[in-house]
Amino acid sequence: MGHFEVDKTLSIFQEKFYWPYMRKEVQRHCHKCIAFLQAKAKTMPHGLYTPLPIASSPWEDISMDFILGLPKIQRGFDSTFVVVDRFSKMAYFIPCQKVDDASYIAKLFFRDVVKLYGLPRTIVSDRDTKFLSHFWKTLWSRLGTKLHFSTYSHPKPMGKPKLWIGL
Repeated sequence: MGHFEVDKTLSIFQEKFYWPYMRKEVQRHCHKCIAFLQAKAKTMPHGLYTPLPIASSPWEDISMDFILGLPKIQRGFDSTFVVVDRFSKMAYFIPCQKVDDASYIAKLFFRDVVKLYGLPRTIVSDRDTKFLSHFWKTLWSRLGTKLHFSTYSHPKPMGKPKLWIGL
């Protein structure tokens, strides 16, 4: 059985137990544990957390992600491509399939968002393989849109979106 870092392990013990030099003993145990030492990150994989710049006008700075694992509907869609304007928090929910590739997702984005609002200045997304593909990076680089990626497993909340469904 594994354990958490020193502070969390100590707080779990302190809920039920107390003994003199408790912190020292928990620290000693954690720092001798092979599993703890191997799992402990030596460096931060993606650098320090940095806040995103504040959006200054509608549909220039957007966020995008996918909602996966939905039940299939009649047309075979099992996922939703979500695009949120970071200024107004307005969102588009575009039905898609989990297996759709980056070029098809780009087609959906141009059909449902770009035709109404134009090209965004920046796009924030997670590190989904579609958003990391060569096609996706090259497309936005040539169109002059800067891509920002959220830190793995630390998504930023987008606030309450206004509901606009692009079907």
